[in-house]
Amino acid sequence: KLSEVEGISGLEINISCPNVKEGGVQFGMRADLAADLTATLRQASDHHLMVKLSPNAGDVTGVARAVESAGADSVSLINTLTGMEIDLESRRPVLGGVFGGLSGPAIRPIALRMVFEAAREVAIPVVGVGGICDASDALKFLVAGARAVQVGTALFMDPLAPMAVVHGITEYLEDRGLGDLSGITGSLRLE
Repeated sequence: KLSEVEGISGLEINISCPNVKEGGVQFGMRADLAADLTATLRQASDHHLMVKLSPNAGDVTGVARAVESAGADSVSLINTLTGMEIDLESRRPVLGGVFGGLSGPAIRPIALRMVFEAAREVAIPVVGVGGICDASDALKFLVAGARAVQVGTALFMDPLAPMAVVHGITEYLEDRGLGDLSGITGSLRLE
């Protein structure tokens, strides 16, 4: 249905939400399910198809390769990590479902690792997500191999955070005499 809506140029598909009919299995945990879903969506839409990967998958690069083969135009990673919180007074879970998604700066190092790994495994663009609060955070994802980034949790603290990230990246490039991001994207030095 979204393919018929004017003004939508792309779809990001979150494959890391539980599927109750499959006993709570997350699509993003199994490469075969992720690929099947991606192939079905590819047949239903000509729009850019970005698949958001789960950090809870044992082999996120295998899932990235599977959705690429099934027709994804890009992947974004990572989604939230599974976590929980406890209310000490009641000794009950804070979240109604007991477990929930952990996001924000705490997951950035994990997200950076997974972006780096995925960018080395797939030819399609990788979009970095996870704990990006400022330009420095975003630039780290670009250096790790992401071709773009998303800002999520930071929006709860500052609705203008994405604009500050863009301004900071622009300033970083200008200070170094770089015309665009190609000079830093995937430039992590391992030696």
